[in-house]
Amino acid sequence: MDFPRKPISRRELLRGTAAGGFALGSALALGNVSAVKARALNLKVTGAKDVPSICPYCAVGCGTMISVVNGNKVVNIEGNPNSPINEGNLCPKGAATLQMATTPLRELKVKYRAPGATQWEEKPLDWAMDRITQLTKETRDRTFAPTFRTKGADGNEVEKEVNHTLAIGSLGGATMDNEWNYVHLKLMRALGVVHLENQARI
Repeated sequence: MDFPRKPISRRELLRGTAAGGFALGSALALGNVSAVKARALNLKVTGAKDVPSICPYCAVGCGTMISVVNGNKVVNIEGNPNSPINEGNLCPKGAATLQMATTPLRELKVKYRAPGATQWEEKPLDWAMDRITQLTKETRDRTFAPTFRTKGADGNEVEKEVNHTLAIGSLGGATMDNEWNYVHLKLMRALGVVHLENQARI
């Protein structure tokens, strides 16, 4: 049986919403929020393993908590309340990270065109990573210079130890946070790369 519903005016809706918000805010400010936190924990995905990570967007480095089931299937991404940077909060882009990880439009292969070829062919990501590693090593081995001859302050030629390669360059992205940039810089320096630049400064 359908009961007739009394229409509600906009003024009544706003008055009720404001009253409810005030009551909730007062309860959280004056009361013990442990019950609220415990209830929030129960709302987590059942059987999922939480893996802490970092939001991949801007360089702020907000902490995220990724819920994973069956070993590698991502089912939820939310802010990490233990992160001192965002304390569990995420901006709209960070809150939508799950879509980036699970969208069917995500590219899982790369396009490769061999030297001299006219057609692109699809290759798996693992193949691309191995190929980049191989070419990096070959280029470094071929162009690595332990020393460099130049003129000293007195005008005479001197040989200085440099241990570098001028054939490889590195361009960092503006979305890389401090921790990633630190490790990236260490890797490039270990390879002897001299040409280092970052998109953020450009």
